[in-house]
Amino acid sequence: MSGSSTSLGSRILNNVFPRVPDFYGMLNDQCDICAQAMDALVDFMESGAESHSVLVRDCEKKGDEIKARNMGVLNQAFATPMDREDIYRAISSLDHILNYAKTTVREMEALNLQPDAHTREIAQLLREGVDSLKRGYQKLGTTPALADLDADAVRKSERSTEKAYRRAIAELFKVDAQIQALDNKEPRAQSAAIAHVMEVFKRRELYRHLSNTADRMAEAADVLHDIVVQIS
Repeated sequence: MSGSSTSLGSRILNNVFPRVPDFYGMLNDQCDICAQAMDALVDFMESGAESHSVLVRDCEKKGDEIKARNMGVLNQAFATPMDREDIYRAISSLDHILNYAKTTVREMEALNLQPDAHTREIAQLLREGVDSLKRGYQKLGTTPALADLDADAVRKSERSTEKAYRRAIAELFKVDAQIQALDNKEPRAQSAAIAHVMEVFKRRELYRHLSNTADRMAEAADVLHDIVVQIS
């Protein structure tokens, strides 16, 4: 009888004071899978091994599952520890990072592109930013005011990525050698120039995609900042 009374009392309390879902933990789950994807992306850019690109895609798939779970809990939650809109933005922005990581390796496969020094540098900067993002979200449940320092570190990584992107584009559009070869009417100069132009188009697309990944990372940092302002 006492067990039934306890169970009934618990149900009544849960109806009057519903438990708040652990959104901090759920967002940390998303950050963890983002960090794993960035590790795999860096490994891919360093080796070009298909196994690492497969791992990036696997992380994105797992991220979709975590996002769906988090969205479901958010839709059903009676109460939340922070603004619902901010939770929604956090879930979405973290998922966008994963989507861009996956489509980056997909595009490289489709365009038959191998990693180069620029993609390695940018991937490393993206990993640094996501690691900072992960550290920031981990602090929300305990020391939220300190998480803003991590948000700033993410923005710094994004700015460094943009600089690396501009360097990559500047080098990509150096065509003096091709023009000289055409002027000198060297054998196969025309076909080589055409091949170089095609390479420029493809790599420019790749570099821009990585730059956009950094933009999504910065958006996630902005959401983190907004949450810090709200709860600290």
